[in-house]
Amino acid sequence: MRTASEVLETINERAKAAGVRVRLHAAEIDGTRRFGVDEQAPVVTASVFKVPVALELAKQGAEGGLDLGERITVPPGHPTPSPYGLATFRHEISMSWYDLAILMIGISDNVATDLILDRVGKDSTEKTLRGLGFEHTTVSQDCGETLGGIGEDLGISYEDDERLLTELPMERIASLRALQPEHSCATTAEEITRLLGMIWRDEAASPTACADVRRWLELQVWPHRLRSGFPDDGIRVSGKTGTLPSVRNEVGVVEYPDGGRYAVGVFTDAVDARSRVPERDAFIGFAAAQAVEWLRLCAARDGA
Repeated sequence: MRTASEVLETINERAKAAGVRVRLHAAEIDGTRRFGVDEQAPVVTASVFKVPVALELAKQGAEGGLDLGERITVPPGHPTPSPYGLATFRHEISMSWYDLAILMIGISDNVATDLILDRVGKDSTEKTLRGLGFEHTTVSQDCGETLGGIGEDLGISYEDDERLLTELPMERIASLRALQPEHSCATTAEEITRLLGMIWRDEAASPTACADVRRWLELQVWPHRLRSGFPDDGIRVSGKTGTLPSVRNEVGVVEYPDGGRYAVGVFTDAVDARSRVPERDAFIGFAAAQAVEWLRLCAARDGA
């Protein structure tokens, strides 16, 4: 059996080959075994911040603060850009808060996210996080504010000229406020996996609220990052991606047919801002699988 140091070396070698730096944490949901790579370092969440937003929505719904079945009418032309979902719709549409959450998590719809966050409130989301013991996980901005800040910093329209980012010096990309944890939504790999563990154990809110969040995460459609490391049809992967210039992340829970459950968070930042680099997406699945399989081997060795 490989040592933790050997697993770390394997992950770091693949990260170097892919041109990324990695922060990672994997943890047993029903045990105490852990594996980390700079897991206490503050990281930019990108759209991973939608997980605590989803938790706050579900929590308020379960507690009666709002009705998840209430229908919201969304006209076209919302100012928050998004490559998927409501921003692409031509006509007015009505749907419930619950359905907006499916869009927010399932396809990372930015408009749905900002509608939800405006309803539940940043302050309430932060209060819930602090009450659960999270010191570094913050929801300080919505999607419109984050993407608008990129446009302000670069002097271009981020959504219209994303391809121009690949032509800019990396020093200018790295200076973006959106890529600095102290100026953007942030977490650590350890904290986000701890939050996922609490959601899966019904400790983050009521069982009803936690079940809603688990369901939304289960419906995420993207298979190219975390899920790529666990191709067996018998393994369930629920997760949330996050993407910004030079940043690729995904956090989630991996559940095996034998009952093993593992929370994983993988955060990467790259040496350039290219958006179409499949090996960097696949690295997230590779690194997660390396960490989870090591945890499983440890459990088998220890007879647990």
